[in-house]
Amino acid sequence: MLKTILSITFIVIFLIVSIPIWGILFIIGLFNKDLKDKIAYKLVAWAFGVVIFISGIKYEVLGYENIPKDRAVLFIGNHLGLFDIILGYHLCPAVTGFLSKNSVEKVPLLNVWMKLTYCLFLTRTDPRKDLKLIIKAQEYIKKGISMFIFPEGTRSKTGELAAFHEGSFKIATKTGCPIVPVCFTNTRSVFETQAPRMKKAHVIVRYCQPIDPTSLEGDDKKHIGAYVNGIMKAQLEADKYLI
Repeated sequence: MLKTILSITFIVIFLIVSIPIWGILFIIGLFNKDLKDKIAYKLVAWAFGVVIFISGIKYEVLGYENIPKDRAVLFIGNHLGLFDIILGYHLCPAVTGFLSKNSVEKVPLLNVWMKLTYCLFLTRTDPRKDLKLIIKAQEYIKKGISMFIFPEGTRSKTGELAAFHEGSFKIATKTGCPIVPVCFTNTRSVFETQAPRMKKAHVIVRYCQPIDPTSLEGDDKKHIGAYVNGIMKAQLEADKYLI
């Protein structure tokens, strides 16, 4: 329980102390928007790094070299728990916007940082509004900003990979950007299995080979979500033996 209290306390202090930074970022953005984006993203990634340190988890990153360095990508992650987001955000090598549920948008201060780092808030209940957000994500990709989405739509309660929402993949099919599957193994055991306590755990984060959506054919192209889901399911099955 102490780790949970320390993590929450740190995040609250970070959010409050960092308020003046918003003004600094605004001024920097008037002269150099890219620099503003990088500073904002690195600050939040650093804060999540502190939470990872407090949790005491041992995480192993595999396939990091598979992330294309010369263009924006769509990261597709399986969703086991809170630390999928924390680790995913901390490890992304460049500015990356996350697609999150809209309830997070109501969290004071945190919502400002998320908007500063190109995060979008899906309703999961209003298809028309969510489509506009998917189109917005496509615009970000075209501007060189990677996006990260958990297309299962919710956290897995069993640890098993659920079916993907095909609409999430329009971010890649409409822009032609590479899809990088990100497989999280054992993140659920850090918090969800004994919430509200945190415990040490061995976690694996694997970046799979990028998928070019323009090279797919037939059913793989028509049902790209199912295609990516199959790749990730096989990889997750293999990775569980590494824990």
